[in-house]
Amino acid sequence: MENEISVVDAKERSRYEAVDGDGNLMGFVDYKLYSDVIAFLHAETLPEFRGRGVAGRIATKSLDDARDAGLRVKPACPYYQDFLAEHTEYADLVKRAGE
Repeated sequence: MENEISVVDAKERSRYEAVDGDGNLMGFVDYKLYSDVIAFLHAETLPEFRGRGVAGRIATKSLDDARDAGLRVKPACPYYQDFLAEHTEYADLVKRAGE
């Protein structure tokens, strides 16, 4: 089950979580949800799971969900800022200053 990664929106904790096939927490991103904006605040991959693409899977799932929900994205976390700069297919989601 080492390669299995599931990403879920743990709404009660206001964060997306990645877990492996055994249910072990691999990483997460904390968020704050406003009426039409989701701010991604802090992303972290637990040390023993780094280098496996966990953060990227979390970012992709959370951004896809934001798009599906019609939300704008505020990337307050440096990881999300870098991810969005590299993955321009999500550029339309980013809330710009003054919007």
